[in-house]
Amino acid sequence: MFFNANNLYKKMSTVTVDLSLSAEEGTMTAIVGPSGSGKTTVLRMIAGLEKSDSKDESSPFSITIGGTDVTKLPVSRRQIGMVFQNGALFNHLSVEDNVAYGPVCHGVKRSEARRAAAELLDKMNLKGFGKRSVETLSGGEAQRVSLARTLAIKPKIVLFDEPLSAVDAPLRKKLGEEIRAIQKSENFTGIFVTHDINEAKTISDSIVLIKNGRILWQGPSKDFDESLMKLF
Repeated sequence: MFFNANNLYKKMSTVTVDLSLSAEEGTMTAIVGPSGSGKTTVLRMIAGLEKSDSKDESSPFSITIGGTDVTKLPVSRRQIGMVFQNGALFNHLSVEDNVAYGPVCHGVKRSEARRAAAELLDKMNLKGFGKRSVETLSGGEAQRVSLARTLAIKPKIVLFDEPLSAVDAPLRKKLGEEIRAIQKSENFTGIFVTHDINEAKTISDSIVLIKNGRILWQGPSKDFDESLMKLF
């Protein structure tokens, strides 16, 4: 497997996450589960924003990408990007400077980062948006900018934490299709969290159902049967 997250274990007041994940290179995996099932915590542990509480020395917590163990690397060096539920854009920066932020922090010249940002914005159907304030963006536009900002650092893994939950239904479907198209064209490995099984089936190659922090079912999206939802 290209990506492996072993022994993701986190004990919280409402749920204990205890699972492992893997994904083939260039695929999209959807993690589906009800609110409070530990979906976001799983992403945060993968990204390095939360520590695993695992004490299992025989099978320790680890994150490997392409055979490289990145567990102990700082967040900025893991080659993992994350698209947050609320976009998490910087309101004091323009659209292009939001997208250029990561590369500039990694030492890329601002002029070069802005040129690359313009290319990414064009791919996101946001040509000409570079100088705009992020406060003027619609929900859908903000999430496109958020994805562009994530892709600007050229991650191998992109984590999506319910990025479409605040978008209305017609636009949500369109944005989901756009995310899937971009994932295929950029060939990154994606992990997409959602509570919407239809969205998961549309956007992913494989599905992982979780409840109370544990995996109930996993397999190819094409093999998913609606009767599995009874597990919830």
